Amino acid sequence: MALLSMRNLNTVFHSEEGKIKACNDVSLDIPAGKTVGLIGETGSGKSVLGLSILRLLPRNASLTGEIRYKGQDILTMPGKQLQQLRGNEIALLPQSPSTSLNPVLQTGSQITEGLCLHRKMKWKPAWEKALAMLRLLNLPQPEKKAREYPHQLSGGMKQRILAAISVTGRPSLLIADEPAKGLDAVLRAQVTGILRQLTGETGAAMLLITHDLKVAASLCDEVAVMYAGEIVENGPAEKILTNPVHPYAQGLLASLPEHGLRPIPGYGPSLLDLPAGCKFQRRCLLARDVCAEKRPPWQVFSNGWHARCWFIDQSRKSQQNLYRGDLQKTAV
Repeated sequence: MALLSMRNLNTVFHSEEGKIKACNDVSLDIPAGKTVGLIGETGSGKSVLGLSILRLLPRNASLTGEIRYKGQDILTMPGKQLQQLRGNEIALLPQSPSTSLNPVLQTGSQITEGLCLHRKMKWKPAWEKALAMLRLLNLPQPEKKAREYPHQLSGGMKQRILAAISVTGRPSLLIADEPAKGLDAVLRAQVTGILRQLTGETGAAMLLITHDLKVAASLCDEVAVMYAGEIVENGPAEKILTNPVHPYAQGLLASLPEHGLRPIPGYGPSLLDLPAGCKFQRRCLLARDVCAEKRPPWQVFSNGWHARCWFIDQSRKSQQNLYRGDLQKTAV
């Protein structure tokens, strides 16, 4: 049984221009102790999906479908129970450390507050525990840095502070939203190491939301590919990041510098006016009339690997023209 299971999830934002369908009929499982990567272009709905799990959405958003955590439906959960879930059972590691930390509080105090709230600790032992967590995350001079403010720390240091805050409640599931966004190669490697260490030490499952396929290859057991609010391919990370079958997933790999830097032609559809049938058909080299008329069915492969496309066989035969090389599961 999955730790968290989403079925037919729809997230819609109601605006003056119309309905923005950010997540469309999404079904995804996150097994206990596993890391599931959610990859796709900017604007594909990845971050909205992560926030939907915790119902951290603005008032103009509506959610339908099911999100079950340990058998309980989060979408029907009372507010007080949901507050207990956030931070304690499911934690969020937001994508921007510079804007997520409180600029007027010492960094150590921000970790200590979480320990006092979630683990009911007194301030002094919580402060010592915060320092121990920073040592575990290899923050240099933790006693000194804990008394400094966010603006005094580097991006990698702030990411460590956020990581420490996110695990104060000993969560069973960590949602990491673009943790390596905007970081150089050195800091990206550090953040990858932090996440690997966190999940290894705590045994927590993780939903890793990222557009960085190297980070996904390094950390993920499974990968889901998202396009225009839909999951179009899902399965073992090694399979999808080395030998994908959906034309969009193939295009993502082809756009990497090491695979020739060949971008996918065109641009994604507006979430206000999604096309009928396959959402990728306007950019797909294999598209036929049926792609514009009917939504593709799931094509199921071995070991839980599946993709939503009418022409999987043709896609698999033509993928050598779409990209070359592979992305091995090695450290970034």
